[in-house]
Amino acid sequence: MENIEKSKIMIVGATGYLGDYMVRASLSLGHPTFAYIRPIHTSSQLSKLHHLLSLGVTVFQGELDEQEKLVSCLQQVDVVISTLAVPQHLEQLKLIKAIKQAGNIKRFVPSEYGNEVDRVKALPPFEALLENKRKIRRATEEAGIPYTYVSANSFAAYFINYLLHPHDLKCQHILVYGTGQAKAVLNHEEDVAFYTVKAATDKRAENRVVIIRPEGNIISQLELITLWENRTNRAFKRQHIPEKEMIKQCETLDFPENIRVAILHNVFVKGAQTMFELSPEDVEASKLYPDHKYTCVEALLDVFLANPPQPIVAKFA
Repeated sequence: MENIEKSKIMIVGATGYLGDYMVRASLSLGHPTFAYIRPIHTSSQLSKLHHLLSLGVTVFQGELDEQEKLVSCLQQVDVVISTLAVPQHLEQLKLIKAIKQAGNIKRFVPSEYGNEVDRVKALPPFEALLENKRKIRRATEEAGIPYTYVSANSFAAYFINYLLHPHDLKCQHILVYGTGQAKAVLNHEEDVAFYTVKAATDKRAENRVVIIRPEGNIISQLELITLWENRTNRAFKRQHIPEKEMIKQCETLDFPENIRVAILHNVFVKGAQTMFELSPEDVEASKLYPDHKYTCVEALLDVFLANPPQPIVAKFA
């Protein structure tokens, strides 16, 4: 039976891109929701604080290296979900130390939400980020903290926006990485947050990796482009970037552009998200929670067609 007990959930990184989705998912599932955020110094930060408070979130303010304060906050909750951005991933070592000292946390979900880091390799710029995630996994396990790791593959709204430019009605060219035939997994951010919160309070997912790979979200670039052409009655010119060129760019571009190319290579050229088969021992989110109607790629394209999103700044690191 699924554990339906409501837990006090603290989101670390609640003011970030995925953090907002995670907060909303926690609240929608009825959990008392807390956020640990940096002290307020700017008007933008103040606006985000007011947003969290308006949703009914209990907000703690502090730095991750304020050990005593962090431990005190942790002792008031049951579950910790981290959504810290890539540059802060190793900062989670401080969080792990505090969780161990607090001694009451029933589950920790570190910030990953991408490729299944223990099963894939990548070109050096991206591999370094994957290795940081592995370090957090091993530190969590060494500390004896109950965990759930979430492999969410790719954020659908983010990457559809990046690949197709749905906001640009004059767009005629679309870049295709490699042959465009490799299969990726594009999951809507709302679903990633839902599955994460559900798994974080589910005994079946304790000390397991939850992989979000529903059938309706496995798609290649070429298939994605064709779906968009059919919806918009437009024909796009496909400009292929060969794999050799991408490998060279990874070696010559400066940070963080080299990481961006390495991620695109790993996901859309090598097909790293679908290159391994799921076994009966794997925990796949859409099968773990079959009653949840996730947003498939085609449905999200329909949303973008009706309401084109704002253009995004490509920040992969």
